[in-house]
Amino acid sequence: MPDATAHRLQLDGLDAGYDGVPVVRGLTLHVQPGEVVALLGPNGAGKTTTLNTVAGLQAPVDGAIHVDGEPIAGRPAHKLARAGVALVPEGRSLFFNLTVREHLKLAEGREPLAKQDLMDLLPELEKCLDRKAGVLSGGEQQMLAVGRALVSRPRLLLVDEMSLGLAPVIVERLLPILRRVASDLGAGVLFVEQHVASALKVADRAYVLNHGRLVLEGTAQELRDRPDLLKSSYLGEVAVA
Repeated sequence: MPDATAHRLQLDGLDAGYDGVPVVRGLTLHVQPGEVVALLGPNGAGKTTTLNTVAGLQAPVDGAIHVDGEPIAGRPAHKLARAGVALVPEGRSLFFNLTVREHLKLAEGREPLAKQDLMDLLPELEKCLDRKAGVLSGGEQQMLAVGRALVSRPRLLLVDEMSLGLAPVIVERLLPILRRVASDLGAGVLFVEQHVASALKVADRAYVLNHGRLVLEGTAQELRDRPDLLKSSYLGEVAVA
């Protein structure tokens, strides 16, 4: 039986990579229900690999992954999606010939999030419901990618580079949605983000990866207060603090 007191997501000694060769080594982290956690680090640090492994897009090399105390390592992505693990992938992966409404309909689970609840979280989508994804702005496409993940009412939301290709002013509007998802739906949120300052505004805690290893962790406030430590972690000069 799953442990009712467990973290929403728990990684213990995770090795993740490709063809049995790890690019992420010994990663241990956790996310609580209703908590927003940022996964930071330079390009190539292993952040996307971590999310894809948790989401079931690739099998872990070693280590344990638990959601609500239940082991999920190695389960295929479609089964994890039905179990409440939702991924907003880098690049959004939308079908440009389908409308917003059709995307949301395809993503519905057995107990989908009510349309009004979704529109409350993503009000700008309402005017776009009958538009095809291919004609949406970059910000609207990213909102659709998030909405498609939320319509299944996930327990764990994984978001990879929400800001990719977007202007900073759009990023400032999108990232706070993650806080509302955690607060309103009780989901645990783990997100990868290159805009570090923006990420730390909405996150409760953050982990920093460099060359596949955890080099720094702390509350968002602690990391905001120590920009020198954060900068050093990107250069691979600090141990876990």
